[in-house]
Amino acid sequence: MQKIETVAVYCASSNQLKEDYYREARRLGNLLAEAGIRVVYGDGGIGLMGALADGVLDKGGEIVGVIPQFMVDEHWNNPRSSRTIVTNTMHERKAMMEKISDGMIALPGGIGTTEELFECLTWKQLGLHTKPVVLLNIDGWFDTIIKLIDEMVEAHFLRDIHKNMFVVVNTADEVIDALRNAPKWDASIRREAAI
Repeated sequence: MQKIETVAVYCASSNQLKEDYYREARRLGNLLAEAGIRVVYGDGGIGLMGALADGVLDKGGEIVGVIPQFMVDEHWNNPRSSRTIVTNTMHERKAMMEKISDGMIALPGGIGTTEELFECLTWKQLGLHTKPVVLLNIDGWFDTIIKLIDEMVEAHFLRDIHKNMFVVVNTADEVIDALRNAPKWDASIRREAAI
């Protein structure tokens, strides 16, 4: 069982989503706070980011926002975050979130969230980190991405072992166990990066 004290969560900032997404994001925040797991996120105060943060704070948990300066200048940061780390660039933001976390969770999102997920998986494929990655597949949101990865394996762009880089769950209630019990990943696996 892997020890998880801090987890990074990638998720959307849209305020125009189905209620199911907000409900699960709040529930995830509640559960992580109740388990004593610190949450690192993009420091947004709206959308799934806001719902996640509210869920953490409602249960007395700690939520750390990581946000680039230009977003602070636009007032996109969440003043309710327990702590905020301001970076110079988006690249530094992603690196910081990975560095200070013991695992990563992806919720539904748009281009930014998907890009964060794929960069995280790329780093794992190359052995730059060995941390668990969980996809919270609310209403089947990640089905298309999972199918794409299966097709990458079938076409030999990835090896079958690369499907073990992440775990898929359907509800917030499954996330913590999935993080703790994710398949171990060995940094030497980078030898498998070449097909």
